[in-house]
Amino acid sequence: MDLTKKFPRSPYDMISGIVMLPRTIDKCKADITRTIGEYHYGCPLDQGVFDFLGVNKEEFQKKVKELESEENIAGWIEGFNKSKKDKDNFNNKMRHSMPEDESSKKWLESEKKKLGKHDYFSYFDNLDADEKRF
Repeated sequence: MDLTKKFPRSPYDMISGIVMLPRTIDKCKADITRTIGEYHYGCPLDQGVFDFLGVNKEEFQKKVKELESEENIAGWIEGFNKSKKDKDNFNNKMRHSMPEDESSKKWLESEKKKLGKHDYFSYFDNLDADEKRF
């Protein structure tokens, strides 16, 4: 995965029923190969995935490197035995995550202005807008 040439997947994409996981995997693989470009592996949204799974970014990266394929990574993730209810709660929390403090609200408003968009409020939508998915 070379993130100097293309975008990681949308935060809305899912593997094993978990949002943000494909994007985190993309950034992890790019970090391993040193082709991460302007992205940050281990950002707060990635950290949400790690916290949900109960791993840290180093453990996650070690497993992604070891398992290589998405099929193998998905099998590992399924081994965490997260219930559908747990996944739904996590997914809804992540999908609707938005700035809460004034500094973060101002940052998001400046991003929306920079992108010429004014019709969203979440971090996920900001990523998709920035990467021209809408």
